[in-house]
Amino acid sequence: MPPLHATVTDVMRKTGLSYEFIMVDDGSKDGTFETLTALQKGDPHLVIIRFRKNFGQTAAMDAGFKHARGAIIITLDADLQNDPQDIPLLLATMKERKLDVVSGWRWQRHDPLGKRMLSKLANAIRKSITRERIHDSGCTLKAFKKECFEGLDLYGEMHRYIPAILMWRGFSIGEVKVHHHERKFGKTKYDAKRVFKGFLDLLVVKFWMQYSARPIHLFGTVGIGMSLVGILTGAYLTFMKIFYGVGIENRPLLLLAILLIIIGVQFIVFGLIADILIKLYYRGYPNYTIREIRKL
Repeated sequence: MPPLHATVTDVMRKTGLSYEFIMVDDGSKDGTFETLTALQKGDPHLVIIRFRKNFGQTAAMDAGFKHARGAIIITLDADLQNDPQDIPLLLATMKERKLDVVSGWRWQRHDPLGKRMLSKLANAIRKSITRERIHDSGCTLKAFKKECFEGLDLYGEMHRYIPAILMWRGFSIGEVKVHHHERKFGKTKYDAKRVFKGFLDLLVVKFWMQYSARPIHLFGTVGIGMSLVGILTGAYLTFMKIFYGVGIENRPLLLLAILLIIIGVQFIVFGLIADILIKLYYRGYPNYTIREIRKL
């Protein structure tokens, strides 16, 4: 904490901008909170958010977003692998290219080979599903405009998909190459298990991006398709029974046809119910974002 605090403070003072420095203590039991408290006594810019227990990186970032007061929010890990010296670069890129989000790209990573391979696999899967083209969505060093997080709640492992979520909401996203350092403190918790959990969260993100406004389009399509296959199968069996006298009462195909029709109808009904619930949800959270309103 002390070297991170010192570096970020030095960088922000050189920018000449007003700022606050939010540190989230995610239920640490290694004296982190006591260290932060000591640092806070000499720094009015420092804000400490302390969790009751470890809720994960996504929850920590969500808490920081919700308590941040600045017009621009910059995120970075506390293990010193992200370089605070890149903060002015993020701000300059955001201003020059008129972007809402600037994501860091660790183009020269200093991580173990296994972690780099897992990260490449996760990035490839993410790109194929979300169609978002950021090279390194897992890099925590990012800059966001405050309005990006209005009405947005994060959970699970969704911090890795923030650029994809914001792209879906209509915000402009870019990236810039940043420095990356070897880990000096702590141990990485990124492994195959987290990749799997992240993939499940990615499916949620994909569903929300494509079908959150009209879930009936997904469930209705599946339901109609299954029911149609069941009906066609039943018609085939009926044809065989009438014109060829083939017995169908004990054929598994008959049971399959009935099952497909029933499940298809259930999917359609489920889609209707989901559509009704979504309409109730969007009464408080519109499914659109407004860039600006101009009046004479």
